[in-house]
Amino acid sequence: MTGSSLRHLGRKIFSLGSGEVVGRLCGIATVVLLARRSGVAAVGVYALAQSMLQYSYPFIDFGLRHVGARLIAKYPEAGQEIVERVQKRRLLMGSLILPLLLLYVALTKLPLDLKVFLVLFSATGCLYAVSLEWAAWGKDNLRLVGFTKALAPGGVLLFLLLGRNSEHVLWWMILGNVIGYGLQGLVFWRWWQRLKPSQDRQVSPAMIRESLAWRRTSIMGLAWFCNLAFNSIDMLMLGIMSNAQQVGLYSAAYRVMNQVLFTYYLLTQALYPQLARQDLAQRTRALQSRILLLLVGAGIAIALVLSASARVVLAVVFGNQFLPATFLLLLLAWAIPLDFLTSYLSNAYIAWNMEKKVLACTAAAAGSNVLLNLIWIPTHGATAAALNTLVSYIIFLAGLALTGVYANELTREPQPQANPVGLFK
Repeated sequence: MTGSSLRHLGRKIFSLGSGEVVGRLCGIATVVLLARRSGVAAVGVYALAQSMLQYSYPFIDFGLRHVGARLIAKYPEAGQEIVERVQKRRLLMGSLILPLLLLYVALTKLPLDLKVFLVLFSATGCLYAVSLEWAAWGKDNLRLVGFTKALAPGGVLLFLLLGRNSEHVLWWMILGNVIGYGLQGLVFWRWWQRLKPSQDRQVSPAMIRESLAWRRTSIMGLAWFCNLAFNSIDMLMLGIMSNAQQVGLYSAAYRVMNQVLFTYYLLTQALYPQLARQDLAQRTRALQSRILLLLVGAGIAIALVLSASARVVLAVVFGNQFLPATFLLLLLAWAIPLDFLTSYLSNAYIAWNMEKKVLACTAAAAGSNVLLNLIWIPTHGATAAALNTLVSYIIFLAGLALTGVYANELTREPQPQANPVGLFK
């Protein structure tokens, strides 16, 4: 990259991160306050609620976030048609997920009042379906995308503080979640009403319908689900097969690791619209060994620092009652260099129309993670979940590496003229 392109990328990362940093800090503050006020079990229940939200997003989008953003980036003049079709599907999926949330909660080993909290908190997250965050991402409006990332966690933290002396503090957090997601949807719709393109488009509606057909977007949807499963299915499986204490310890360790990865995820998100427009030569340069070695080297350095400070970090942030999570954090720290590689490669492959190949890799990793968890979580709890995470990362990385060697998309120039959609093989 040239100096000017690096500066441009840096500005994009800052734009995306400026609001998301606030959201992350709000999320950390919420967990810390909850940990010190209510203990490990409360943190575990809240972690389960957040995990349910995480799985709601790909179900609601089911490939539409990445495909829709890619369409907006390539065909901005057809933005109105794209938004109407994408949002119609997202609203439908947002309503269909509610019974699945109820089913999962029914399977957890929790008291009735905590089950009700899980259902309500996760159901309010379905308001994500009205958001146009994906369209702003496709238009490279990363400042707006970043800003809105702070609204939901900020709302939860605000109402946690307002209700901190209440016996029903979790219910206050539900209210904060509703207001946060409601504001997020409102902000994006006001933005779109001001900036939406005219109806005079050069792209046919038939092409857009074909690009957004279920058989096409479902590939991306399944890939995202599998990627999420290999990353975080441990939490949901602990909720069913273990107890809130184990979930709380694992979530504390996982949250620390995830905060370390935060800045890196900003980089991969900021790069996505640019990667989607690359030709063969640019793709080849993006996969040069010096770039991949730089990523893994940075990840190893961070893992060493985190391993050395794990006990201190947990005690300072969450309190001494979370010290049993030290070994979990030591294990999860070594997922960081693996994640640096897998996140970069999978993000690039998706931008280059390689959803099917990413799906195969993530399905193998997720399947191994689920199978290993079923075998070992009942006897070893959160420790097994942490070890299985490392194994699944290795499987995922191996699959992505083999994909890079044999993929046609990396050996011949993309030819959008040969494919009217210009998006899928």
